[in-house]
Amino acid sequence: MPWSRIISGIVAIAVALSATLLGGWYFTIMFALIIFLGQQEYFELVRSKGIAPAAKTTLVASQALLVICTLNGSLADAVTPLAGTFICFYLLFQPKMATIADISASIMGLFYTGYLPSYWVRLRAIDSEGINNLPLGGYLAPDWLDIVQKGNFSFLPQGLTATALTFLCIWSADIGAYTFGKFFGKTPLSDISPKKTVEGAVFGISASVLVAVIGAYFLNWSKPPLTGIALGLLIGIASLLGDLTESMLKRDAGVKDSGQLIPGHGGILDRTDSYIFTAPLVYYFVTLVLPLLETRG
Repeated sequence: MPWSRIISGIVAIAVALSATLLGGWYFTIMFALIIFLGQQEYFELVRSKGIAPAAKTTLVASQALLVICTLNGSLADAVTPLAGTFICFYLLFQPKMATIADISASIMGLFYTGYLPSYWVRLRAIDSEGINNLPLGGYLAPDWLDIVQKGNFSFLPQGLTATALTFLCIWSADIGAYTFGKFFGKTPLSDISPKKTVEGAVFGISASVLVAVIGAYFLNWSKPPLTGIALGLLIGIASLLGDLTESMLKRDAGVKDSGQLIPGHGGILDRTDSYIFTAPLVYYFVTLVLPLLETRG
């Protein structure tokens, strides 16, 4: 593996963990940058097919959505259809008549690279209101060493622990699928991504389940390992589908990578495709399923 790939991977993980631990606007700014760069790559893929999307309008709408999610997450679902309406309105009054493909690609850009990733901001914000002890709404736990030694993470904001656990599950799934698939994979998974194998996918999802089960015990969730298995399956399958979806976009556009921004890794979308579909599922699992189990438990 090239050193550029290893170093850039370490830097990306360090930035992601730091922003996750701090939360608040630190986390929002990180995702604002990721979404901005990811949407640029998405629209380049779209333009390669001769489509003319409302790229700038979608970029602005997506950034506004992140800001609103940080200020008041309950308003995010109301803003999204308004943003979609505004994008259509913009395309209707262009000098050149917009096509179905132009409108569809623009709305897809808002949904796929804006709305779905915005759930990460909502997820991280759970139980975080009013506990910030840093500027810009950040939070720093008083004694991480004591927390780790005692293995008691339950008093931390649920948004922080759920987000960190989700990241760990995705990383485990990616690493497990890549490693096991490379050495033991024999059965092709899909023509969309010829290098992926059934064996690698199964092992990756299993790795996600294992990490989620361990996390469920450490976080004192209701009915472990059941909650851990359910969450691990959701994350493992969603991350795989995210990877395949981005591979489908690249295959249709006739490119190997979505970009060349990250040395040894390709573009932003190449590195974050596993995260796109996972955040909404985890958010609703934490806010709807876990409270329901605790009520009945």
